[in-house]
Amino acid sequence: MAAVLPQPYLQAKGITAPNLDSATLHDLLDRDPKVEVRRRVEAPERLGTLGVGGMSLGGVTVADMTQEHAAALSRQLPQVHIERDRLLTYTAVSQTPRREARHQLVLPVGVDASFTFLVVDTDGKPIPDASILVNGYLWPAQVVTGPDGRGTVTMTGETPESIASVQVKPEGGHWSQLVVRPALKKDGDNLIVLKKLSDTLPDFPDKQVFGWGQQAMQLHRLPPNFRGAGAKIAIVDSGADVDHPDLVDRVNTGLDLSARQEGGWKVDTVHHGSHCAGIVTGADTGRGIVGFAVEAEVHACKIFPGGRLSDLIEALDYCIDKEIDVINLSLGTKEFSPLVAAKLEEARNAGVACIVAAGNDGGPVNFPGNMPTVLAVAAIGRTDTFPPDSAHADVIRPPQTAEGYFSPAFTCFGPEIDLCAPGVAILSAIPPDEYAAWDGTSMAAPHVTGLAALIVAHHGDFHGQYRTRDARRVEHLFDILKSSCTSLNLGDPYRTGAGLPDAMRALAPALNGVAAQSPMDQLTQEMLAAGLLQDTTAQAALALLYAEMVAAGLIGAGMPVR
Repeated sequence: MAAVLPQPYLQAKGITAPNLDSATLHDLLDRDPKVEVRRRVEAPERLGTLGVGGMSLGGVTVADMTQEHAAALSRQLPQVHIERDRLLTYTAVSQTPRREARHQLVLPVGVDASFTFLVVDTDGKPIPDASILVNGYLWPAQVVTGPDGRGTVTMTGETPESIASVQVKPEGGHWSQLVVRPALKKDGDNLIVLKKLSDTLPDFPDKQVFGWGQQAMQLHRLPPNFRGAGAKIAIVDSGADVDHPDLVDRVNTGLDLSARQEGGWKVDTVHHGSHCAGIVTGADTGRGIVGFAVEAEVHACKIFPGGRLSDLIEALDYCIDKEIDVINLSLGTKEFSPLVAAKLEEARNAGVACIVAAGNDGGPVNFPGNMPTVLAVAAIGRTDTFPPDSAHADVIRPPQTAEGYFSPAFTCFGPEIDLCAPGVAILSAIPPDEYAAWDGTSMAAPHVTGLAALIVAHHGDFHGQYRTRDARRVEHLFDILKSSCTSLNLGDPYRTGAGLPDAMRALAPALNGVAAQSPMDQLTQEMLAAGLLQDTTAQAALALLYAEMVAAGLIGAGMPVR
């Protein structure tokens, strides 16, 4: 990527060079025989960045050239910034081998061992497209099940006794499973039975549910008219399947920067963007899941598969032009990009709030989550929200709170973390009409994005003194989110930041005079629905029951009853 540096920036650095605009630079590169120009990312003149107030970088030219030629051009044209257009990754948690202390085993080096797995559900129905990771003494092996639910791995130098674990992750509809020290056989099928989501969530998806993360952030206690109408959200990801029952009429428009096809943003081949969209804005239809901001205007900016930094710059330009309020960026890279950093600051100056997943490699916060212009979100989990034999249990990291909250092993951490949000066993939509429970800071960030949209839509400050689209507006939104947090004592504040956001606290000014759903009301409604109460005349008896449960320590005072 090549862009002209603003003159004030050059002067501040003591660089003297002739004026050059982005169009001239593009033509210059296009005529260079050692350069193959791919495209130009045009940007209108507006307040921008690069760390010197009120400057815009203008357009960016994307081209192929050798590293040596890029260095030569930088010497010849000191007013031009050139950097590698790196690949981005969407921040999902990949299957990783389980690391254990190795016992002294005598392995038959050079001898192959094959293991066939049959993956079925609790009704005995084969599960296709399930990913199986077999962690052996030497190297892991992976296979995806076929239409008959079977998959075979062949491993050199392994025996049934040397296999440390088998991890099975279905594409959707079922819980994952982790089998430690499995008793495998080389002849015949090794049967693995996966629980259906409906085995632990009765009648799902026919019965609509709030995700555990939404409940932890108190979304379910907000009045029913707090739905995000008027807020504008962009999800920069892999698109969104608008035919999914929970996304129909919920993702309104977008653009495709991956295949660059008209309407291509409606197709999500990797499912990641749809999962994020479901958390943010899943439709309130009485079935499936329900999102945070079910009446917000949602845009899908598709950059995956194959997304690069230049695509992110183009998506940010789109969001600035469309006056998006909140962008969800469940993506990242290990490398810093000055051009993307400049565009992020430009977005902030235009009143666009960027909420970014911290990353899932268990190390320092990824770029752009480590930038001061964005809100970086780490992931947390809670132990009672998934089956204990699922792969989700493998990410538990001590310590835990009394409520069972923990900081998962995969989440990136550091001083850049602003807050944390639910990111383990998060249930959401995947194409074509399924649901999946996934882990990742990718799942944590949309929780915060959805709450941020509710604040923009319903908090009076954003219709008054912070109505103007500028950096003050973004900073105020971030301050509200952080000040609403409940601190979590998980041993290291760099893993949780300010803590877990609370929708009731964040929207407290808008709730004055509006009755929120109390734990007592919630319990009454659930018991009425279950036929345990005939009408609300039993409220006094129920209140006594509630008080006795609190006194006995069975539930926490003021906590919702599940």
